[in-house]
Amino acid sequence: MTTTHSSAATLEYTPAVAAATAGLYDRVRSVVPELEWPVHAPYIDAIQRLKQTRGAVVLAHNYQTPEIFHGVADLSGDSLALAQQAAEADADVIVMCGVNFMAETAKILSPEKTVLIPDLDAGCSLASSIAVADVRRLREQHPGAPVVTYVNTSADIKAESDICCTSSNAVEVVESLGAERVIFLPDEFLGRYVAEHTAVEIILWQGHCEVHERFSAAELCDYRTTYPGIQIFAHPECPPDVLAEADYVGSTSGLIRHVGATRPERVVMVTECSMSDNVAVAHPDVEFIRPCNLCPHMKQITLPKIHQSLERMQYEVTVDTDVAERARLAVERMLAVGRGAGG
Repeated sequence: MTTTHSSAATLEYTPAVAAATAGLYDRVRSVVPELEWPVHAPYIDAIQRLKQTRGAVVLAHNYQTPEIFHGVADLSGDSLALAQQAAEADADVIVMCGVNFMAETAKILSPEKTVLIPDLDAGCSLASSIAVADVRRLREQHPGAPVVTYVNTSADIKAESDICCTSSNAVEVVESLGAERVIFLPDEFLGRYVAEHTAVEIILWQGHCEVHERFSAAELCDYRTTYPGIQIFAHPECPPDVLAEADYVGSTSGLIRHVGATRPERVVMVTECSMSDNVAVAHPDVEFIRPCNLCPHMKQITLPKIHQSLERMQYEVTVDTDVAERARLAVERMLAVGRGAGG
């Protein structure tokens, strides 16, 4: 899908804006250059006021840039946590600062609310790696095998599934089905990680996250050579040889918690680059070495686009009623097993 976006009016960095945002900048100055703040601050100030006018909350995924994550987000977390927070939020309007499938999941769990995404082109390589026809063909090829689908997928794919999972509860979900084999979609590397931790046969699809698949074991070995004693925490969407080199493997929420629990002197988080910036704000005593693999889709979301989304109430996310009902059932089955620690 190609969308033409008109440019938003430039807002001014006035003394009043500087005063209103000074406290926030003190908190994020370690991850947001001082030269950039006069560009960000007017939008942050305007967005905060628009949220009150619209009765809106802004949700930000862990991979959003610090000026969004710390500057305007009311709630933050991994993809499923955001959808659950949207459902629980006392707000009529949800602005999802993430990618399309996250906004869809929020709408599935909050059908009565208006869900906006600031850029319709915020896609996902993993979610787009599989289509409904692929799922149906896999069912035909493997009759009787239940379909377990990672929450990082479109509503259409969730609707074709028996149950969803997160990266942290995937093993538990797979084993809860009591099946000898399952179809696991769409992340190949997460599926391989699950296969190493269960006796259930895992039928894989070759979908990948374009951020995580770029990491290599050789890269991590270089970090260990350059920074003796460094701790390596990796997301299970990474290739198997990368996970084998890691000291800890976990979901985005799991990685964040593990940093807080272990307080390593120096750490590299093998996931999207902005997450290290966001976590570093809460842990100034930890040195974060950043392997800067950026998600081009997450970076479609910017402060001017969030401002424009609230100002114009665009772009509203809708999900077909039948698709939403079937997708919600797959998510609810997962929640009945246990949410785990995030996606």
